[in-house]
Amino acid sequence: MIHVLAVDDEPHLLRALSMNLGARGYQVSAVATGRAALTSVAESHPDVLVLDLGLPDVSGLDVIRLIRAHDDELPILVLSARSGSQDKVAALDLGANDYVTKPFDMNELLARLRAMTRRTRAADEQTDPITFGVVTVDLRARIVRRADGVDTSDTPDGGRDDMVHLTRTEWRMLETLLRRPGMLTTPAELLIAMRGDPQHTEQSYLRIYMQQLRRKLEADPTRPRHLLTEPGLGYRFLP
Repeated sequence: MIHVLAVDDEPHLLRALSMNLGARGYQVSAVATGRAALTSVAESHPDVLVLDLGLPDVSGLDVIRLIRAHDDELPILVLSARSGSQDKVAALDLGANDYVTKPFDMNELLARLRAMTRRTRAADEQTDPITFGVVTVDLRARIVRRADGVDTSDTPDGGRDDMVHLTRTEWRMLETLLRRPGMLTTPAELLIAMRGDPQHTEQSYLRIYMQQLRRKLEADPTRPRHLLTEPGLGYRFLP
């Protein structure tokens, strides 16, 4: 049974979430403050966090920041009455996986939850490291290593390490492509996987992220063999 932790300071909304999710087979815990959310995440280890941004004690953005400081895996679905794109982008940049604006349709929220848990189950099922070129990616452990000793760390000390350090956005882009070997992934599909919605980021940013990934992972970033662009169509990973 999937355990959902719902965090909102509106009692009627927490009751509605608990009833609707419980009726569909979810185990639901409900708290009304940011501090209670952080305590519950640490103690009960929920499978999904449904989080309001406008909490009475700790900002929902701060809750995301504190969770992501030590946990990159917990799926976070943000709920907020703030319709402006600035808050939406801030939550996603901090590590939220998706965003629903109040008032919302319960069927839409359930669909978002199903999509998030499908991605989580897929990650759990992937156990064998993926190797291409000089790179080995362990999706389960979230570790990327490069065998040729090229320094890609971006650290000023020039120290070399076989571990490749990716940003959260780079990791999401790479993971999405690796889970679909040989298949075309459209810009919209990548943006949904990386940001939750294709409108959250300009498609031009995908080119920047891809350039960064190639520099870190391709033997010759100017002539990529594994992380390919299909002009006008999207991107493709070839093992």
